[in-house]
Amino acid sequence: MKKTTVINSELSTVIAGMGHMDWLSIGDAGMPVPAGTKKIDLALTKQLPSFMDVLKNVLAEMEVQHIYLADEIKDQNPEQLDAIKEVLPDVDITFVPHSQLKKDLSKTHAFVRTGEMTPYSNIILESGVTF
Repeated sequence: MKKTTVINSELSTVIAGMGHMDWLSIGDAGMPVPAGTKKIDLALTKQLPSFMDVLKNVLAEMEVQHIYLADEIKDQNPEQLDAIKEVLPDVDITFVPHSQLKKDLSKTHAFVRTGEMTPYSNIILESGVTF
């Protein structure tokens, strides 16, 4: 049995298959996922699991060099933005319009759906290297 942090088999497989500069997205329960983008649905009920719980779990196994967030998070969900910055303090952030972030999901290896019910709790993680 796997000993490391991510025990969801679909999510673990996606992370293990990623290379430098590949994208993985995590988001709230309402984020529309483009046709053709793999969706790993972890949502059980409202707020379970939370966006931050899933992000922290993924960060235990994935090296991240850059993140992409919706511009709107600054005004509509500043608490979530602060929480993201706290767990990724040295990672550069690019802010894009939410409409662009939704389009960019089609470039990700997968979208991980959480039970999060707060606005603009969506992120694209760009993988780094561990060497």
